[in-house]
Amino acid sequence: MGAEDESRRSLQLSMFSSSKSIRSRSTVFTLGNRDELINNQLEWPVIIPVHSADKKFPYEAIFRSVQFSLIDNVCAEYGFLVHFFKVRKEKAQILFTNVMERTLSLLIKSVESYMEKSYDCIGIVLCAHITMHYHELMKKRGFGALVGFHNQLLQILWPRFTFVLSQNIHSIREMDPSKLLELDTRPHFITRRFGEFFSAIHTLNDKFPNDQTVRSMSLLQVEVENVILKMAAEFRDRQDQLVFLINNYDLMLSVMQCRSTETNKEVQTIQELLNKRINEYVDEVLLPHFRWHDQLSLRTQRRSRVEHSAVNVNENYINQLVRGFNQDYKKSIDSINSDVMKRFTNFNNGTVILQSALTKMIQYYSRFHKILSQPPFKTLPCRLDMINVHHVMVEVKKYKNQF
Repeated sequence: MGAEDESRRSLQLSMFSSSKSIRSRSTVFTLGNRDELINNQLEWPVIIPVHSADKKFPYEAIFRSVQFSLIDNVCAEYGFLVHFFKVRKEKAQILFTNVMERTLSLLIKSVESYMEKSYDCIGIVLCAHITMHYHELMKKRGFGALVGFHNQLLQILWPRFTFVLSQNIHSIREMDPSKLLELDTRPHFITRRFGEFFSAIHTLNDKFPNDQTVRSMSLLQVEVENVILKMAAEFRDRQDQLVFLINNYDLMLSVMQCRSTETNKEVQTIQELLNKRINEYVDEVLLPHFRWHDQLSLRTQRRSRVEHSAVNVNENYINQLVRGFNQDYKKSIDSINSDVMKRFTNFNNGTVILQSALTKMIQYYSRFHKILSQPPFKTLPCRLDMINVHHVMVEVKKYKNQF
């Protein structure tokens, strides 16, 4: 998962060479419609090589076809042995084992050989779920002759899945953001990979919950969050850091929620991180335009501790604040709007951030009004020149439908 995006590198190289264009390939981190195998295609007809010579199938489709063919043939074979040799229960099981042992052994070795070289986590989980579905099907039929075979398959599949997932975790942990070819404030490819992968594994795990899978995915999420923070640290400007974090958290959240409307612990964690960075960015984007707000609030708090009669009001300073806001607030709103429109890749998320910033700006100005309505400021003549809060709100509403 932490490997560099080869398609992008190859595309860059192809611009300066005569090599053929890259063929589109489905990523091993995306589920797509691969779960149709366990949703609707478990009892589809088996794949016939003669009729499918020109088609390519993912391994899990071939695995399903072989397993489905096996259970049908095994049931027929077991029925023949019982009726022809007039045996029951243990004797029937022993006879069946003697007849099918080599066939089952060959299938086990075939799966084991393939899995030793497979790094497709989603394909491995699909094979495991196909095995568990067919195991349940055989139980419903009252046929237990393949219990041992299915257990052997699962003992191959689950450890391999755990190993490959641990390799993904290790690759993320060992990433060095300083060595990345390109890094800008747009979402990084690792963010989408993780979001797609999380969504895929979470969707599959809902069918047959596995606690070890949940724990491993939590570890992977922690490492992805850490590497995103490391990448953000590569930017010198604080606003760029926050924009990068917001864009990545937003993309991750969108992809993680695309297959499920349920809010789980992992999704809630990302949502909290996103909200925290949005609030921080709103403060940062307002700071250049309303730096005086914090200074005035701090002065007011200090003065509230002493007698109003003992306070020396800097009338010139207050006049400058009022005139400055009256002259610049429209430009400030337009500047904030322009900044948000340029920086965020998701327009819906940009709308939320813009409205948060403008709402907080109105809160700042409302607080400014409140401060000047209190002693010793309420007698200042400049209060008559202050723009009404409702007029500012009317100006803000002009930017409501920018996205």
